[in-house]
Amino acid sequence: MNQEFIMAIDQIAKSKGINKEKLIDAIKQSIEVACKKHFGISTNGKQNIKINIDEKTGDVKVFAAKTVVPDEEVTNELLEVGITEAQNLNRLVQLDDIIDIEITPRNFGRIAAQNAKQVVIQKIKEAERQMVYEEYSVKLNDIVKGKVLRREKNGYIVQLDFTEASLPSTEAMPNDNFDEQMEMNDGIGTYKAFYLLNVKDFNKNENKLDGKSKNAGAQVIVSRTHPELVKRLFEQEVVEIKDGTVVIKSIAREAGSRTKIAVYSNDPLVDPVGACVGEKGKRINNIVQELNGEKIDVVHWSEDPKEFIREALSPAKVIDVELEETEGERNAKVIVPSHILTLAIGKGGQNVRLAAKLCGFKIDIKSIEVNEEVEE
Repeated sequence: MNQEFIMAIDQIAKSKGINKEKLIDAIKQSIEVACKKHFGISTNGKQNIKINIDEKTGDVKVFAAKTVVPDEEVTNELLEVGITEAQNLNRLVQLDDIIDIEITPRNFGRIAAQNAKQVVIQKIKEAERQMVYEEYSVKLNDIVKGKVLRREKNGYIVQLDFTEASLPSTEAMPNDNFDEQMEMNDGIGTYKAFYLLNVKDFNKNENKLDGKSKNAGAQVIVSRTHPELVKRLFEQEVVEIKDGTVVIKSIAREAGSRTKIAVYSNDPLVDPVGACVGEKGKRINNIVQELNGEKIDVVHWSEDPKEFIREALSPAKVIDVELEETEGERNAKVIVPSHILTLAIGKGGQNVRLAAKLCGFKIDIKSIEVNEEVEE
């Protein structure tokens, strides 16, 4: 190593927020391993090796701690030194003292510099990962903005403000059309809202394998299909939800197709559904646009399960609801006019399926004329 390298270490420590003392200690440990690997010097406890790095000049020296014994009693040169040799180095040395004797191998500077460089690179990577973790761990389960950069085998890579995130194929909406967007925008998608699903801290011991940090895989995982994404979008768009006047009680979603959301107002003068829809539908339309046309039904939440089920099945009009709750199961029989049956069930059973998720009931729908039971 040299003086320029030491200055570079100092600059890196400041710019990356790495503790310089810890960085130097890590370099020393790496050089100790190099002593054993390249020069056969023991570092396994049988010989007490010390590494000294001059932080001004960058000079690296290797010392061995040895006990001073009478010349004729030297039996292990790795651990002991005769009194005559010891006093030639320091005339004040006495028997049983422990002194450091330089054993720096020839041409050791190149090996030391090589190991130091590897340690610095590794520490920079760890510092950058820690910065990403600290930046995004506080945003976990919230919305982040980003744009898709490229497709990968199992999904997409999304560019966020401070890092790249992974969007697995299972977390992408079927109507996102990211490939088409990238073709139209020189290979880069447009900015979208993503739900921050997971942030991994690769610097923690539990995320290490065989003493080495896992480098494979993304550190930040995002989603477009999570129901909480819709909830967070409403919280951003609707002032009454943000200030607590309107509360989102439950949500059921089939990403890319349809969402049902149940809301309640703590103020009798505020209509929760109207607040979410906004003037001329502006608020809900902004959310629908963000979700690429996903339909959203906003319904009134009610403490009365019957009334809540009626609301959840909208736009279908319900004649009657019968509840049957047994141990571990909540069932509801819903009566609708025959001409409303198809609407109540929905295309592919979607309307009744989402209503069941929203209310927490298994819903069976009967037509009042045909009396034909259709189970969810």
